[in-house]
Amino acid sequence: MVWNAAQEYGETTNFRILIGADNIMFIILENCGLSQSFATPFETLCAVCYGPSQIPRQSAMSVQVHWLQLQILATLFSAALVFPCCAEEQIPKLNYEPVADFFQLPPGEHFVEVAGVAVNSKGHIYVFHRGKHPLMEFDANGKYLRSIADDLFVTAHTVRVDAEDNIWTTDVGSHLVLKLSPDGRVLLSLGRMRTPGDDVLHFNQPTDVAFDREGNIFVADGEGNSRVLKFNKFGNVLLGWGMKGSGPGQFDLPHSIAIDGDQVYVGDRENARIQIFGLNGGYLDEWKLGNPYGLFITRDHFIYMSDAIAGRILKINRDGKIVGVLEGPAPDKGRHFDPHSLAVDKDNSIFTAEVLPWRAQKFRLR
Repeated sequence: MVWNAAQEYGETTNFRILIGADNIMFIILENCGLSQSFATPFETLCAVCYGPSQIPRQSAMSVQVHWLQLQILATLFSAALVFPCCAEEQIPKLNYEPVADFFQLPPGEHFVEVAGVAVNSKGHIYVFHRGKHPLMEFDANGKYLRSIADDLFVTAHTVRVDAEDNIWTTDVGSHLVLKLSPDGRVLLSLGRMRTPGDDVLHFNQPTDVAFDREGNIFVADGEGNSRVLKFNKFGNVLLGWGMKGSGPGQFDLPHSIAIDGDQVYVGDRENARIQIFGLNGGYLDEWKLGNPYGLFITRDHFIYMSDAIAGRILKINRDGKIVGVLEGPAPDKGRHFDPHSLAVDKDNSIFTAEVLPWRAQKFRLR
C-alpha cells in the first residue's frame, strides 16, 4: 500500500509514505536536501532524500519544524496500523515461575556455558555444559548425582534422552554424536573424533539429534554443514538433505531438530523459521516465529521453541499457532534470558540451558 501526500518543504519538495511487508513504513522525502532516519516505538521509519539539485532555500529552524511535523504524522500512521494487530494477536503468558537455586552443585563445581538439558523417564535431569565435568546428572529434586564420561567431550552442544532412557550428545568441538547407556557406556558413535568433514562419515559441528518411532536417527549437522542426515538404528546412513540457502529445504544453521509422528521439525535458526519435513526429507511447510535455538515436542503434541535472541520460549500448536509465551525479566530486573535449548518434563516443568549466563534453570507452573 502506498499513501501519497503533498507537503510544502519549499517549491518542489514533497514526501511519500510507503507501507511495505510486515507494516514496515518508509518515509521518502523528495528534493528536500535532508538525510535523516528516525524510529517510533512501533516501526522503523526511514527517511531517504534525493534530488539535491532542486533543494529549496530554507532556514534551519524551518527545516526542523517541518521534520518534527513529519515525525508526528508518521507515528500516528504507524500506531494506527500496529495497535489493532497487536490487540488481536496478543499472546497469552505461560504461567510459570523460576525455581531459585534448583540445581545443587557440589562445593567447588560450576556450570560453564550451559548448552543442553534433558529429562529421563525417572525425572532425572542431565545438564550438558562446557566445564570440567561436562555431563552432569541430577535427581528430580535437583540433587547432584554424578558426572558421566568426562573425557569424551570437547564442546558441549545438546543432550537428548530416547525412549529407552539412553543419553545422546552432540559435540561441536569433537564433531561427534554419541549414544550412551543410562549408566554411561558408549553404545554408538557417529562422526569422527575432532575431524570435521562434509561426507556421510563426518559432521562439521553437529548441533542436535532426534529419533523416529522406528529408531532411526536424525542429525542436524548445522554449524558447519547446512544439512540433515538420517541413519538407521545401527548407525548406517540412509539419506540426507539440505544445503546452504534460504529456499524451501535449504538451511542457514539448522540448530535444532525434533520429531512428532511422521513429521520432522528443523529449527532453521539464521533463516528465523521452523521447517517441517516428512521422514524422508520431503518439504511440507515452514513457520516464521522467530529464531529457533531449541525445539522440544511434548506427548500432547505441543512444540516448545526457545529463542535466545528474543529471550523467550514459545508454545506452539500443531497448526503453527503460538498459544503461549514465557519471557525473561526486563533488562532492569535481571539478566537476559538466554534459552539455548530446553526440555519439558511430564508435569510440564520447563528446564532451560543458557550459554551466556552460565546457568540451567527450572520453571514450574504457578
